[in-house]
Amino acid sequence: MNRQIEKLYEISKKDSRLIIGLMSGTSLDGLDIALCRIEGSGLNTNLKLLHFDTLSYQDEFRNNIRKIFAKKEINQQDFSGINPYVALVHASLINKVLKKWGVAPQDIDLIASHGQTVYHAPQILTKNVNLPNSTLQIGDGDHIAVHTGIITLSDFRQKHIAAGGEGAPLAAYGDLLLFTDAIENRILLNIGGISNFTFLPKKDSNIKAFATDLGPGNTLMNQYMFQHFGREMDLDAEIALSGIANEDLLEHLLQEDFLGLPFPKTTGPELFNLDYLRIKQEKSSTEDLSPADVMATLNKFSALAIANGIKMLTQDLDNVAVYVSGGGLHNPLLMRNIINMLPTIKVASIDEIDMNPDAKEACLFAVLANEAIAGAPENVSGLKDSPAICMGKISFPH
Repeated sequence: MNRQIEKLYEISKKDSRLIIGLMSGTSLDGLDIALCRIEGSGLNTNLKLLHFDTLSYQDEFRNNIRKIFAKKEINQQDFSGINPYVALVHASLINKVLKKWGVAPQDIDLIASHGQTVYHAPQILTKNVNLPNSTLQIGDGDHIAVHTGIITLSDFRQKHIAAGGEGAPLAAYGDLLLFTDAIENRILLNIGGISNFTFLPKKDSNIKAFATDLGPGNTLMNQYMFQHFGREMDLDAEIALSGIANEDLLEHLLQEDFLGLPFPKTTGPELFNLDYLRIKQEKSSTEDLSPADVMATLNKFSALAIANGIKMLTQDLDNVAVYVSGGGLHNPLLMRNIINMLPTIKVASIDEIDMNPDAKEACLFAVLANEAIAGAPENVSGLKDSPAICMGKISFPH
């Protein structure tokens, strides 16, 4: 037997595994790196977060990604080179943080790399029935494996599409195993570039769990901040808090078919981008709004997209709790807006149920890698409209 396959088999039989989960979101703020000890699999999965860091990207890296990010027309040479480029940057950051933590690479069993999404094209968005659902994450797993010396699982979303899904959101596969509760109906809301949630009905319910995108989270705000202020984000909602939301623009922003579609559904910055905003400003005759007022409006738009989706789900449910993770959790105005729009529903940080809100997505990919190596597809058969599959392509270091 190939020694690397033999090693993988041995890892699958261990009582617990040390797995590094990686997440790089559409906000391009940095690489989330979570070192997890995972015992068991399926509903018997037990995860302990040992270390977590977010290592910020350099401006050069962000600019290189932006050359191809969510763009329909790109330079093929740039596109060809950026796949290994992202992987080499990620491998370097992994090696750097392992030194900081005092952890030897040979002690790590697996890396679970989400990669960097650069284009998401479900048919619901493209309207092209001649092409299947598609999504693209770059950051080649072979390069990460070779340059860290650690077996790497990557490109998780392709299996989901191959099995009939849209490639997103995948959080439900890990959420189902880690956070299902006997008493609460839980909504695990992640506010990244795009907002999404996993709905976890309480254990005795006859309703199935599912995950769905809702609409914009931080993506429109971040894009606008970069265009008008040269900043990556509206830190502490400083700009939005200095403005006033414009109801005319808000009304037009909400006039989008996607927002009214039934769950589950997926979207991305391919739809919710600065062109979307420009068209809505033209239609609402609000092109002369101050940047602060635009930011206040975009903040309220994201909050409404989230709150309206949650209301749609929970109108016939009781004992509902919303647990929030992702960068949007740190936006005080966004959180205040969401809480005010959901006065009868508990809204809290996911750290209330013992998960670091910034580490959650990276941890979930570690869980997906654990399932691929030591689990089974039937472990996630309880998800509505989602294929029961194990995900991740395996790359060996040698």
